[in-house]
Amino acid sequence: MGLFKEKMSLYWRRVQHFVRRLTNLSADTDVETTVNSIKKDIDFKGANVWILFFAIIVASIGLNMNSTAVIIGAMLISPLMGPINGIGLSIGINDSDLLKKSIKNLLVMVVISLVASTAYFLISPLSDAQSELLARTTPTIFDVMIAFFGGAAGIVASSRKEGKFTIIAGVAIATALMPPLCTAGYGLATGQFNYFLGAFYLFFINSFFIALSTFVMVRYMRFPRRKYVDAQREKMVKRTITVFSIIVIVPSVFMAWGMVAETRFNSQAIRYVHDIQQEDIFDEIEIINVKRNYSSKEKEISLSLVGKTLEQRQIERLQNRLVEYGLNNTKLTIKQTTGTLDIDAQANVLSKLLDRKDELLQEKDLIITGLNKELDELTLSGVDHLQLAREIAVEYPNVKRFSISRHSVYTDVATNQLDTIPTLFVEWINPKDTIRERKLNDWLKVRLGIDELKIIEIQ
Repeated sequence: MGLFKEKMSLYWRRVQHFVRRLTNLSADTDVETTVNSIKKDIDFKGANVWILFFAIIVASIGLNMNSTAVIIGAMLISPLMGPINGIGLSIGINDSDLLKKSIKNLLVMVVISLVASTAYFLISPLSDAQSELLARTTPTIFDVMIAFFGGAAGIVASSRKEGKFTIIAGVAIATALMPPLCTAGYGLATGQFNYFLGAFYLFFINSFFIALSTFVMVRYMRFPRRKYVDAQREKMVKRTITVFSIIVIVPSVFMAWGMVAETRFNSQAIRYVHDIQQEDIFDEIEIINVKRNYSSKEKEISLSLVGKTLEQRQIERLQNRLVEYGLNNTKLTIKQTTGTLDIDAQANVLSKLLDRKDELLQEKDLIITGLNKELDELTLSGVDHLQLAREIAVEYPNVKRFSISRHSVYTDVATNQLDTIPTLFVEWINPKDTIRERKLNDWLKVRLGIDELKIIEIQ
C-alpha cells in the first residue's frame, strides 16, 4: 500500500510539472517592452486623435449601411484599446499615476467618439436602425465573456518578445469597442435613449472586462509592481475590483437570460403555428397574419384568420395545444374576419391561396414523377409495347397476352442468393410449344437487347 501511494505521488508530481511547463508564460515574456508599449498607446494626442475620429466615422457609416466589413475595418484602426489596457496594467503594477492618465485619456476618447458619431447620424439621410446597429443595444453575459477572454488573449500576445499582430487584431475585432460607441451616438442623434443606454453599457462592459483581464494576466505573469505603503489600501483596491465586477456582471446575466428565453419562445411559437395549420380545421381557413409578443409581463401569439369561423371548442383545442410546445402562460388571440375584406386583405388571401395551390401542384408532380420512376423500374424502358405486341402477333400467333417485368427478384433457396432477371409472363391461346417458347425467348433477347430472359406461363 505504501509503495502504491509513493508511485501515485510521483505520478501526480509529474503531471503537475507537465501542466506548469505547458502553461508557463514567463519564459517568453518581455515585461519592460510590454509596459513601455502600453504606456505609449495610452498617449492621446496628434495623430491618435485624428485616427480615432476617422475610425468613428467609418464605423458609423458601416453601421448605417449594415456593412460588417466596414465595421471590422474601423475596429482594426481604432486606438481605444490603449487606455483600457493601461487601466488594467496600472492597477496590476500599483501605478496610480499611470491609472489617472489612462482614465483621463479614455474619457477624452469617449467624448470625442460620441460627438463624432452623433454628428454623423444627425446629418445622415439613413435613419433606420439596421441589424448591425441593433445588435449593440442589448448587452449580455456573453459580451462579458468575450471581453474578458479576448482581453486576456490580447495582453498575453502583447507581452511576447515577438508580438503576434494577428492575435491583437483579432482581439480588436472580437471585443468590439467602436460599434457600441457609434450606436450610443445614434441613440443621442435620434432621441432614442434606450439605444444610448444599452450601447453605452455594452461599451462599458467591454472596457471594464478588458481592463480586468489585463490586470489578472499582469498579476499572473508576475509583472514587477510598486509596493503600497499601506497594506490595507491594497486590500481595499482588490475588494473594490471584486465588488465592481459583480455589479457590472449582474445586469448582463439577466439580459442574457431574457434573450435566451425570448429566442426559445419565438422558435416554439413558429413551430406551433406551422403544426396547427396542418390540422383539418384549417382546410377552409387561412392564417393571413401572425404576431408574436414576448415581454416579462405577457407572452402572446395573435392569429388573424379568414374563411370559415372557428367554433369555441376548436379555439379551446388550439389553446390547449400551446402546452405541448412549452408555451405555458402564453395568451392565444384569434381574430376572425367575417365581413367583406378590403382590397389589400383580399390580395393577401388570394396570394396565399395561390401559393397553397402551387405547393399542392408541386406535390402532385413529385408523386407522378415517383410513380413514373417506379413504372420504369418495373418495365423495360425504351420499349414500345404496342409495337412489340404487333410483332409478337405476327411471329408468334399462339401468344394471347404478355407482360414484361424489368426486375423480377429470384432467390436461390440453397445459397440464399438474390438475383434480378427480366421476366416475360405469357398466356398461350393453345397449349404451349416448348420449341416455340425457346425461339420466343431467343427472339425477344435479340429484339430487346438483353442477355437473359425468363419466360413464365400464366393461366
